[in-house]
Amino acid sequence: MKVELEALRERVLRLERGSSPVADARFSIGSPAIDAALGGGLARGALHEVFAEGMAHEPAAAAFAIVLALRASGGKPIVWVRQDFVGLEMGEIYAPGLAELGLSPDRLIMVRARDGPSVLRAGEEAARCSPLGAVLIEPWGNPKTLDLVATRRLALAAARSNLPVLMVRAGGTPTPSAAASRWSVRSAPSRPMEADAPGHACFTADLLRDRAGAAGRGWIVEWNRDRLAFTDIALTDIGNSAALPGDLVPAAAGGSDHPADANLYGKDRRAG
Repeated sequence: MKVELEALRERVLRLERGSSPVADARFSIGSPAIDAALGGGLARGALHEVFAEGMAHEPAAAAFAIVLALRASGGKPIVWVRQDFVGLEMGEIYAPGLAELGLSPDRLIMVRARDGPSVLRAGEEAARCSPLGAVLIEPWGNPKTLDLVATRRLALAAARSNLPVLMVRAGGTPTPSAAASRWSVRSAPSRPMEADAPGHACFTADLLRDRAGAAGRGWIVEWNRDRLAFTDIALTDIGNSAALPGDLVPAAAGGSDHPADANLYGKDRRAG
């Protein structure tokens, strides 16, 4: 029994350092600068948290998690477990917005959950399913059940399946967790293309926490849905940009056929 307990403690310690029992496998984010800082990408069999830098950027945070899932999934199905209250506050998922990010809706398995505990239970069950490509979970706010124990359970499930679990913290604030990385995301102005056509989706991504030691850095990246990869953007490239109105996935309701105006959430979003 003592040997088993010591082995379990060592396994938890490895997970908290961002180390997966499956050969520390990683997946490339698709940004040369971020991948280099992370030592090749994010830990695959691990939990990662994505926060928005304010409510107006909640759609951008969800979109960032989606493109990370696209990078990790390799064409396999993606499960998205979403609390009902997120849909009431932010709007329901808008399929054309997903398509603008490069995610075909037929690859997405949506799971609706009544409350935070239900999101965590369903997310843990999905994380145990190794045939999946990635799991997104989206609870609202800071549910009491979302504590260090709950996030350790998610991290262990991810490690066993070698499956990335991306938790979008809609309306939430950082709390102690077993996440291997923690991001703060906001939308950035898109760069216009030829003939002033709307540009690709852009994010500002700050790495708040990283078990591998790269925390405290930030990047501006442009998502190319055709290549399913990022382009690193210098501040001087967007400082005086004449992009068409609207950042990456704006919070306003409705949708557009243009990548710069692509809206991840539909028209059911509450006003104000």
